[in-house]
Amino acid sequence: MKITRLLKRTFILFLVFCNFSCDQISKSIVRKEVEHYEVISLFGSYLSLTKVENTGAFLSAGSSLPYFTRLVLLFVVPALFLMYGLYQIMVKKGIPSLIITGWCFVIGGGIGNLYDRIVHGSVTDFLHLNVGIIQTGIFNFADISIMAGMLMILSGFFFHPDRRIIQ
Repeated sequence: MKITRLLKRTFILFLVFCNFSCDQISKSIVRKEVEHYEVISLFGSYLSLTKVENTGAFLSAGSSLPYFTRLVLLFVVPALFLMYGLYQIMVKKGIPSLIITGWCFVIGGGIGNLYDRIVHGSVTDFLHLNVGIIQTGIFNFADISIMAGMLMILSGFFFHPDRRIIQ
């Protein structure tokens, strides 16, 4: 039993670390190699790099809030949420693997963006997608991790509708 629990916790930390690391490595490269607002086409006009610093949350939401409000909403609340989520998936039994994996992606990406806010004062975003009617704001790999993780979590609830795993 203890070895299984140890392997589960090690796997969780490994997945969180991998998501965090991919995000931070990509941001480090972009910070060094790409100028602010420089546009670099990767696949024609479909995918491009454009480095921006985001002092808010998703699509700069909250960037104009007063300092204390921004501190609470963009540092304290996310840090508490990430710690609580990590604690839950480490301790709680019976959570399907897909949901645990999804939470690892969400937590790893969340830690990546929170780390940027703490260390750099803003989050480095750099990817822009423009495919026909689908056009995104500028985002980063942490955002991809969070979105992929949420998709896994929602899929896990769809394929495993046992409501006891939510409690």
